[in-house]
Amino acid sequence: MQLLTPEEIATARAIVAEVQAPTPTLRWPLLDARLGARAWVKHENHTRVGAFKLRGGAVYLHELLRREPGVAGVISATRGNHGQSIALAAAAHGVACTIVVPRGNSVEKNAAMRALGATLVEHGEDFQQSREHAATLATERGLHMVPSFHRDLIRGVASYWMEFFEAVASDPPAVVFVPIGQGSGISACACARAASKASARIVGVVSAHATAYLDSVRAGRAVEAPVTTRLADGMACRVPDADALALILREVDDVIAVTDDEVAQAMRALFADTHNVAEGAGAAALAGTLQQRERWAGQSIGLALSGGNVDSDVFARVLAGASA
Repeated sequence: MQLLTPEEIATARAIVAEVQAPTPTLRWPLLDARLGARAWVKHENHTRVGAFKLRGGAVYLHELLRREPGVAGVISATRGNHGQSIALAAAAHGVACTIVVPRGNSVEKNAAMRALGATLVEHGEDFQQSREHAATLATERGLHMVPSFHRDLIRGVASYWMEFFEAVASDPPAVVFVPIGQGSGISACACARAASKASARIVGVVSAHATAYLDSVRAGRAVEAPVTTRLADGMACRVPDADALALILREVDDVIAVTDDEVAQAMRALFADTHNVAEGAGAAALAGTLQQRERWAGQSIGLALSGGNVDSDVFARVLAGASA
């Protein structure tokens, strides 16, 4: 995938603006003190679906219906936030939506997708199996399969990174930390960095229990890896996307891994220092920042709080200090 043009991002921002106001980019004194740095947090947990994915879904459905106004319905696979995004956008356009999730998926994310009007299908033990089943159902039922990585999804997500780089223009970060799931968030960050002419280094953060992208970056080719994370379901990628990997190899400065216990620590820190709720993947950027805080001490840094959709019982256990 080639970088997005400024024009592609600008038109996507106009589409997103119809459904979501810009989310806050804030510094928090306690978090600054914890990190020993000036930490700018982009609060994508404040969107209408509690995660950054809303933006990609809005742009994807808008462009799909422009190309295929008679589409019979859409289907996709998700661990939750992508599914909420597609369900919200489909409902806004009066399009039927089916979402496939793995068995044992987040109870509250499932409930949110149903509340948005999606028909939920539970199939498979992980995201990859759910995605394969969704593709089969798409063929059988004549539905449009919404992928997890696509240029229009990246266009929508880039809107939040443009908001971020504009908000911190007076204190440009030396580095930004970005969680990696299927790759849309970090790809969008790279595109927005180029479009805004920002100079920040981009550090991708994967789960140490789902290392497909880290292993692939080290190998210089796609490498499948097992998924065993119990907390960062939004990063539970077993098979990397080829287009996302190509862009990461070309544009991202570093990729690091954080354990579930480090993610739990970051979830507690975000709640204590900012009183914001973060899901596992949503706290991964801070987990990576904490891991590297000595390197970036005294500097301006950026991190995405990419989502806050964590089940209540899980969050209660994390706050109580339970091991992941």
